[in-house]
Amino acid sequence: MTVSADGAAAQERREVVDRVDEAARLSAHRFKYYDFAMAAFVAILICSNLIGAAKLVQVFEPVKVGPFEFGIFSAGILFFPLSYVLGDVLTEVYGYARARRVVWAGFAAVLFMAFMSWVVVAMPPAPGWEGQSAYEQVFGLTPRIVFASVVAFWAGEFANAFVMARMKVASGGAHLWRRTIGSTVVGQGVDSLLFYPLAFLGVWSLPQVMTVLVTNYVLKVVWEALLTPVTYRIVATLKRIEGVDVFDNETDFTPFSLRS
Repeated sequence: MTVSADGAAAQERREVVDRVDEAARLSAHRFKYYDFAMAAFVAILICSNLIGAAKLVQVFEPVKVGPFEFGIFSAGILFFPLSYVLGDVLTEVYGYARARRVVWAGFAAVLFMAFMSWVVVAMPPAPGWEGQSAYEQVFGLTPRIVFASVVAFWAGEFANAFVMARMKVASGGAHLWRRTIGSTVVGQGVDSLLFYPLAFLGVWSLPQVMTVLVTNYVLKVVWEALLTPVTYRIVATLKRIEGVDVFDNETDFTPFSLRS
């Protein structure tokens, strides 16, 4: 009985040492493309918020389904889901902790973008310059929209990364498509449920808010699902080049940390 207990204790110590060694190895590992993935994530996030969000588009005749009318949506929806694709790639290849750093980098970048937009729009135009009204229309972000955007992005991206990481551990790394689509359903759901009410409830009627919310949510999920083959290719390539495939077995999933 004593030998068995000693053997179990020794096995547990070996497992702890293995986990520490693995964490140290990953910490010292020089990733070749992590920084590029972070830069791409931040660039897509800023552009989709700054350029795409200001324009409403209609590419087909509106379709009425019950109380909802589908057909008009923000142009940013074409590119914003790419940030979730990259979020999935980062979590799958580099792990939740490194994806968490990228989310915080994106959060800071969006806040700076909003601050810079406010400062530039508020500066007095030079005599004879006639672009002020157009500048205000495109870049004059309201505080409420900015608040809704950063809160929804922060919560949605962390929900996406958490679900992705936990599903990977639970599945033993199998069925990547389930993780990418499942995490998107949750992450984009959190994002949409927060952003549209926070940004527009009271400005638009409740049916209008719900119509835009549901329309954009469905389009974003479908768009990312269609990009699944691209996600597979990028994940496989990065895992091969980087020589890692991180499982978050011992990860602290608090979002309030920058540790990797």
